Amino acid sequence: MSQASKNLVEGVVTFVIGLALRLFTDGVEIPVFTLTKVGVVLMCIGGVLIVMGLFQTTRKDSVKGSQG
Repeated sequence: MSQASKNLVEGVVTFVIGLALRLFTDGVEIPVFTLTKVGVVLMCIGGVLIVMGLFQTTRKDSVKGSQG
């Protein structure tokens, strides 16, 4: 599995976990922060990983195209 594929998979999993926290933990409070805020942060991290994976995939494809 290439690094681009790993980034895409990790990004999607992280985004889905963050979305679940954002949607289903409203009202759950722990002493330091709320789980909905953690969900938003995880969604942002997941989004960045997805964008990185897509960028690496397109970059790899364009390099292959210019060499062939």
